[in-house]
Amino acid sequence: MLRMLITATLVALAPLASAQMTSEPTKPLGKPATANPSKPASKPASAQDPLVVGGDIYRVILENERVRVLEARFKPGAKIAMHTHPDHVVVVTSAGRLAITNAEGTQEHDAKIGDTFYIPAESHSAENVGTTEFVCVITELKGKYKTRGQASPKPTATDVQQGKVDG
Repeated sequence: MLRMLITATLVALAPLASAQMTSEPTKPLGKPATANPSKPASKPASAQDPLVVGGDIYRVILENERVRVLEARFKPGAKIAMHTHPDHVVVVTSAGRLAITNAEGTQEHDAKIGDTFYIPAESHSAENVGTTEFVCVITELKGKYKTRGQASPKPTATDVQQGKVDG
């Protein structure tokens, strides 16, 4: 099932990458991580990297030259300090309620299993303000298309699946 979620996320990147996005998230942003020792990051994590700031929440599922896929697990009351993500897609795998604080203020988001969101590059903090564990998979874009405002390719789903898209 996780493989299907990751594939669905990558396929979803094709139309989202070319769409004009705002800095306002559609819904939840959940971000947690703990470094996966069997798959070290391709370069050292920065001070605002969610793996550094929230190592008890985030873990790396997959990383290559084009994407970094993280799983975030927020127990009720769990918080992560301010951290930064490049453009990314979030897929909710366990429903919950998060309060996300970014430069525009704090918003609470109710997320259901299967909700999927594109979020432009930003810094934010997060807190699980619900009563259940919130879990999501975050796919961060790498390379020349990782920052909002840069031109994005218009790959087909097959191009994404076969790794033919330039990153």
